Amino acid sequence: MGLMQLPLAPAAHAAPTGPRTVDVSIDSLTPQAPGKGDTVTVSGTVTNESRTTVTDAHVALRRGPALNGRSALDTAARRTGFSPAEDGPEVKGHTADVEPLRPGISRSFSLRVPVKDLDLGDGGVYQLGVSLSGRSQGQYEQVLGMERTFLPWQEGDAGKKTQLTYMWPLISSTHLTAQTDADAQQTPVFRDDDLASEIKPGGRLQQMVALGKDLPVTFVIDPDLLATVEAMTKPYRVHGPDGPAGKNQAVAKEWLNDLTEAVKTHEVVALPFADPDLASLAHQGKNVPSSLGHLGPATELASTTVDTTLGVKPRTDFAWPVNGAIDSSIVDVATSAGAHNVITRSDSLRESDRLTYTPTSARPIGGGNTAVVADAGLSTAFEGDLTQSGRATRAVQSFLAQTRLIGLQDPGRQRSIVVAPQRMPSTSQAQAMAAALRTLEATDWTQPLDLSDAANAEPDEAAARHVPSRAAYPSSLRRQEMPTEAFRQIQETQAALDEFRVNLDRPERVVTPFGNAIMRGMSTQWRGNRAGAAAFRGSVRDYLTELTRKVSLIQKSNATLSGRSATIPVTVQNNLLQGVEGMTLKLTSSQPNRLSAGEPQRIKVDGGHSQSFKFDTTANANGPVRVNAQLYTADGKPYGQPMTFVVNVTEITATVMLVIAGGVLLLVLAGVRIYLQRKRAAARKTDEGPQGDAGQDGTEGPDGPGPGGRNGTDATDDASGEDAGQPSDPTPDTGSGGSGPSGSGEKVDR
Repeated sequence: MGLMQLPLAPAAHAAPTGPRTVDVSIDSLTPQAPGKGDTVTVSGTVTNESRTTVTDAHVALRRGPALNGRSALDTAARRTGFSPAEDGPEVKGHTADVEPLRPGISRSFSLRVPVKDLDLGDGGVYQLGVSLSGRSQGQYEQVLGMERTFLPWQEGDAGKKTQLTYMWPLISSTHLTAQTDADAQQTPVFRDDDLASEIKPGGRLQQMVALGKDLPVTFVIDPDLLATVEAMTKPYRVHGPDGPAGKNQAVAKEWLNDLTEAVKTHEVVALPFADPDLASLAHQGKNVPSSLGHLGPATELASTTVDTTLGVKPRTDFAWPVNGAIDSSIVDVATSAGAHNVITRSDSLRESDRLTYTPTSARPIGGGNTAVVADAGLSTAFEGDLTQSGRATRAVQSFLAQTRLIGLQDPGRQRSIVVAPQRMPSTSQAQAMAAALRTLEATDWTQPLDLSDAANAEPDEAAARHVPSRAAYPSSLRRQEMPTEAFRQIQETQAALDEFRVNLDRPERVVTPFGNAIMRGMSTQWRGNRAGAAAFRGSVRDYLTELTRKVSLIQKSNATLSGRSATIPVTVQNNLLQGVEGMTLKLTSSQPNRLSAGEPQRIKVDGGHSQSFKFDTTANANGPVRVNAQLYTADGKPYGQPMTFVVNVTEITATVMLVIAGGVLLLVLAGVRIYLQRKRAAARKTDEGPQGDAGQDGTEGPDGPGPGGRNGTDATDDASGEDAGQPSDPTPDTGSGGSGPSGSGEKVDR
């Protein structure tokens, strides 16, 4: 048998060859938009990516042809490799030798070329490249590495300047929770202390303010950021079992002071509080009752927050869907709370192929609303990792080149162009944006314009105005949206908050932190973090539930009711810092025919106290009865968990029997007395018989004379004496049927 052939091992990754042998990076180009008498300096590094040493190498500058439009610029930016026709010849007299490059070794270079030696025309954008030529593996000299950038150039009149609006966003992720400490100051509790790293010197937001204050930009601010930093200027705590006290008050105060100074000379646009995700609301939350109702309060709160914190009145009539992607439903939602200007992007509201120039951004879309169409190429120019100087330089030069090409499209037509960059630029991205804007200030082909003026610019008749359908919304963005279930959870939390607030004597202590937290749960910043968003919403709901449970009924033990009526106390405990009022406490008997539980009672309990409320109950029969105690809100909805206890009705008790026995004994004694009294009276009548008659006639009886005699007097005295000697009867013994034990017993019973 022959030997079994083993599968071949996968080939090792091939080393770069040809024009990719050496990586060339252009780390800086100055000036970025040179003038006629300037000298262009290009600096960078070359790195040998191959496995052999590169010898006899030099770097040179190559000036390619002028680009005839923005599409040509995009093509040049994507191109790799080397093309003598497209990259142009070396600029003679301006090369630099490079020592032998062993594999993996890098060396820096710097080339200085007077503008006049570049042989530029009257104006335009030129491709500028740096090539490394040398020998590898003993081959002939060839281009082993190539990198390109773009050089905007203008000599003479540039025509009508392009009006450029640059949105400068101050937005961060959610840092505040709904929780506050149970103190008079309501010390806020933060999810983390990460915001401090953004606003401290060198941080992302500190750089955005420091750079933006000297740039011709429009500040676009999420008021939630201002509210959060304002909370940091005072005592605060970081969430956790033993969450530490925040220590960044000084940093927060400094950042707010710097921003307050910066906005004095800039236009400020405030997004709705917490920057709600308009697309998610339109696609997922629109069918959940009350979801859209948050936009109005968020817009009102935005104006108040900015005005209070920064002392300026912001514009609140702009809506900014994520990435500027819109459809008809998003526009409807975005404009439902008073925003008449919707910031979109040219890759969403696309132009016709017949249009040969970039049109003015503003265009009417019906209903008194305006779509402010930001330029997609300019808006995305500074995305990605720009921490490497080579990438940052390339981004700046590309941005400058695009603005120049826009002006060259139709020099006699002035247009208003808007740039809407990413919502949260990194520090390196912000620095690159600032570098580009500073360069534009020194050129004569653009002029700055505020966002509000851009929205009011005269629209191009040929520009697109048709809002895309819902089906046109990008699927990649749709997958990041909040689910419908998230809006249902938000609705439930809001409903619970509404029920809770009406019971409080200081509802603002709860409404403000929870209302803001509910808005934060809908923020655009949760995109790409669905699990984090769900956890945040859950924490808000759980904390609200925890607070509502601080007002509760204290469990009673079973009670025994002796007699027909009694008072039953029920205790309400309030562990909140503030009092509760307006609620009703109601007892419900499971057997009303046996036990009536009394009337409901309105309650008021001070914070940190317990109070008992007494119910007058009436029993109609013996036996155990289950009683349910329940609190109700002012609008009649059950509040908290019910409390159940058992009342054992025992109407005839030992004490009652003793009282009844005593009453019966008194009746018997009274009857005996009456019987004896009547027996004596009857006997006396029998003994007196005829004498009584003589006495009445005035004649002398057997015992003596008549009325004037001794015997008559004695009879009267005896009767009187007998009557006087008996106890007085409280009930007169007169009237038909009015005497006897039975009559006396009825009175006692009554």
